Amino acid sequence: MELTLLREQDATTLWAFENQHRLYFENWINPRADSFYTPEGFDQALQTALRQQAADQAFHYLIWLGGELVGRINLTQVRRDHFHSASLGYRIAPSHSGQGLASEAVKLVMQKAFQVHHLQRLEATARPENPASIRVLLKNGFQQFGHSRCSLQLHRQWFDLLYFEAHAPGFQRPGAVL
Repeated sequence: MELTLLREQDATTLWAFENQHRLYFENWINPRADSFYTPEGFDQALQTALRQQAADQAFHYLIWLGGELVGRINLTQVRRDHFHSASLGYRIAPSHSGQGLASEAVKLVMQKAFQVHHLQRLEATARPENPASIRVLLKNGFQQFGHSRCSLQLHRQWFDLLYFEAHAPGFQRPGAVL
């Protein structure tokens, strides 16, 4: 498996990936606007993602297996001052789920987050109905720190969210400041 930062030349492959797996992903996350799935809308989203990377606001990684794009893993909402944190999100093609790819990708992107991007904390969410995603996070050292009830509406139904965090290796929580 290889992770690469999103590049302009990945556009055609990524657009095909997103279109091919659209319905599967929309079972778990809110659908993107229909315009995302047009050439113009996708290009606009791609350019936004590339600008975010250049501005140190997000890092969009593609997950490759034997030259095939099998997933995405993103560090978004990068906050530097005072936080040094980002939100983690990932998606694996249904044809490759259950093979440990998500766990390995999370492990690799955590190394990049902490060693390359110099972040100190990652956050992630998962729905309780998605035990596979919860296992991926726990296996990689994430700890649950919250549970919000009826906080995500998807297909006119409300779902709970579980909140997870992981810190950079060697991070030591300082004593409480009064």
